[in-house]
Amino acid sequence: MSTTLADWFATPTGRYLLAREQAWFDRTVADIFGFRAVQIGLPGCPFLGQSRIAARWTLDYNAPADIHADPHWLPIADNALDLVVMPHAMEFTSDPHRLLREVHRAVRPEGQVVLAGFNPFSLYGAKRYFGRGETPPWDGNFIALYRVKDWLALLGFEVTGGGLDAYAPPFAQDKWLRRSAFMEKAGDRWWPIAGGVYFLRATKKVVGMRVITPAWQQRRSGLATAPRQARECIERVE
Repeated sequence: MSTTLADWFATPTGRYLLAREQAWFDRTVADIFGFRAVQIGLPGCPFLGQSRIAARWTLDYNAPADIHADPHWLPIADNALDLVVMPHAMEFTSDPHRLLREVHRAVRPEGQVVLAGFNPFSLYGAKRYFGRGETPPWDGNFIALYRVKDWLALLGFEVTGGGLDAYAPPFAQDKWLRRSAFMEKAGDRWWPIAGGVYFLRATKKVVGMRVITPAWQQRRSGLATAPRQARECIERVE
């Protein structure tokens, strides 16, 4: 039976990393609002669990995902999603740039993408390089943070947040992971670019469009005119 990334997250190293990733996703998605959200990959991990968006689904090739589909061809209309969460989706696809383009198509203007990836310039990356692993996550294509940022920028996303985490070595035993926990604070201070995983939060920007603050949020001395009250929140620039 083949091992999957979800199986690895059940190992001591995977559980340690999953707890740190879950905490970051929980904090991040809690203040993103909208109507529809999708998590691509790892459907057994509730990375949208703290989202306030009511309609949210997981998407993957097989169960336990809510939607069974190829992430490169999302069965979702253009500009339909307010949030897409991608936990390590790009490392385990044959065409990560194609995946990002498809996500860009499905996300509405000012919608957001939140993703996690393994950092090749870290102890996790070193283990992958020297270990020659044939099972997840070591058989994945670790993509450099700067490259992902470049791809996002080319598609029209603006990076608005992120960070790195998991500075402790990817030991296979719980006791060594506990003994190495001090490296999390030390790493964040002394070698911040060497975290085992990185996180990014990006917003879809569309050239020729701007966001207009709703009339009721603007300071004014009197009532707004009827046309102004009826104006949409998003207005196309002529």
